[in-house]
Amino acid sequence: MYLKKSQIIVIKIGSSLLIDENMIIRKKWLAEFSKDIRDLLKQNKKVILVSSGAIALGCKKLGLNMKKLKLDKSQAIASIGQIELMNLFKKVFSSTKINFSQILLTLEDTEQRRRAINAKRTINNLFQMNFVPIVNENDSIATSEIKYGDNDRLASRVAQISSADSLVLLSDVDGLHDKNPKVFKNAKLIKEIKNIDSKIEKFATRTVSNYGKGGMKTKIDAAKLCQLSGCSMAIANGLHMRPIKKIMQKNNCTWFLPKVSKLDARKKWIISSISPKGQLIIDKGAITALKKGKSLLAAGIIDVKGEFNKGDHVKILNKNLREYARGLSSFTSSEILKIKGKHSDKIESLLGYITKSEVVHKDDMVEV
Repeated sequence: MYLKKSQIIVIKIGSSLLIDENMIIRKKWLAEFSKDIRDLLKQNKKVILVSSGAIALGCKKLGLNMKKLKLDKSQAIASIGQIELMNLFKKVFSSTKINFSQILLTLEDTEQRRRAINAKRTINNLFQMNFVPIVNENDSIATSEIKYGDNDRLASRVAQISSADSLVLLSDVDGLHDKNPKVFKNAKLIKEIKNIDSKIEKFATRTVSNYGKGGMKTKIDAAKLCQLSGCSMAIANGLHMRPIKKIMQKNNCTWFLPKVSKLDARKKWIISSISPKGQLIIDKGAITALKKGKSLLAAGIIDVKGEFNKGDHVKILNKNLREYARGLSSFTSSEILKIKGKHSDKIESLLGYITKSEVVHKDDMVEV
């Protein structure tokens, strides 16, 4: 039900879905999964994949045991495995004529506002070009991610910055049960969860596969972030052929329901815990444009107060110094001083380099 209503969907694929315990790539599964993606695209849905598997495929290529790898060697093998992983997607996805691209991220990239904004813009541009972004954790440099986490947290951050409606974590179980289903045959599947309380926390078990580093605990942590981001999240069994189709038809999974709307979450993300670093004073025409949902352009800026960098939080004031909005600046304060009051087509000649036209993009602005 939730997937049918979703426009932006993030799907996380674990290593164990791409390669089995005998180091055999699940080509048939991936081929069927590509049909799921094709069907979602035909419904005009935007899809982002978050995929594990670089280190596992690197180990397969080199004939190494993944469990015995040291951290520094894991990073080198990840760089080898990234090529294997993308070649695998390229070969399989070509049959369904899906265009895809690769984005390498670390958790730090998604937690720093400036980097997160750049990632969001890249994803949006790829959507406009009808490409499916495949996000991989940048294992070759992300030491803490290799050592402690898996891609569940990364997937939830990608869902947050892309303003996704739903995140699907494809696992090796149907969802969250009241007991470990691999141990207890009478374990019951919990279909919907609104609040993650101590009882739900106790249901989470730290079962670890040969290739994945997380368990149900990391998925619960991801669900907490999604709930505060206005995003629904599902834990579902990815071992089935056509797992997304199965979710949409049978809904045999666990859904975590959002606590806030996407709009409220976006406003909170922009404003929360950050003090404005500067002020932009704008004219009446710019105020009118902002009320119509437009971005703030240089032509409408009268003056700049304070010193700030790209991505910093700024107040937007009218000429009477009354606050109208807050947002994230796409330029430094010194750059804005050079281009204020000028039309966008003059920015390149004034700054000496090509850059964005919006000083504060409409997606990075909240009316107060």
